[in-house]
Amino acid sequence: MTASTPPRTSSRLVSPLGRRRPAPPALVLVAHGSRDPRALTTVRALMTLVRARRPGLPVHLGHIELNEPLLPGTLAALGDTPAVLVPLLLGRGHHVKQDIPETAAAASADTRTAPPLGPHPLLAAALHARLLEAGWPAAMDGTARRSTAVVLAAAGSRDPDSAADTRRTARLLSARLGVPVVPAYASAATPTVPAAVRALAARGRHRVAVASCFTAPGRFAAQCAEAAPWIASAPLGAQDAMARLVLHRYDQSLSTRSAEAA
Repeated sequence: MTASTPPRTSSRLVSPLGRRRPAPPALVLVAHGSRDPRALTTVRALMTLVRARRPGLPVHLGHIELNEPLLPGTLAALGDTPAVLVPLLLGRGHHVKQDIPETAAAASADTRTAPPLGPHPLLAAALHARLLEAGWPAAMDGTARRSTAVVLAAAGSRDPDSAADTRRTARLLSARLGVPVVPAYASAATPTVPAAVRALAARGRHRVAVASCFTAPGRFAAQCAEAAPWIASAPLGAQDAMARLVLHRYDQSLSTRSAEAA
């Protein structure tokens, strides 16, 4: 090689095996927000479970209202980092259809909104687990089943899609339990929990449990639990099925984006 001959370089500056994969989009948990301090504690505990199940994935929190950090602030802090927003909401209502997507569209980075947590079999599993903790029998004979039912207590919405999602969650839970599960609401929709309990009693279902279809403690969850004539489960909160469901919605959103790009 002469002095004028440039040194030979490899045609590949970096081996395929040595290439660093791009960082995954951040996962942003979108909570509603509550004046009940237990709600923020619960959401943070769920965030810890999600991080434990997916080490290395950036997981952040943003609220729609009432609690810090608010979602616009969380997205602003992420800057140009892509993100997937996973609503900690249990059906399609105004927040899922309007508020969260509008906030995502205003972000400076590529930000998309995943579906809400419900309906899904993992949500039914989480509801079942909370009922077992509250005293739901692990086994039940035919006589007991004929007198037993569940009221699925949800927040309520004027959006018919939200009610459809709650009804589907009720069907999934009923299939797990083997007893009727009737949706009822804390606001904006009917029937109320007390009305659903009375209707079930008129059908001979006198042992009625209330399943709390709320992500975290709050005023609505407490009001619904007070109407339970038998047992009432705790809000869904921080449990493994919920963490798995959050990650499923995140992965589902990424798969949808890949399919759209293809």
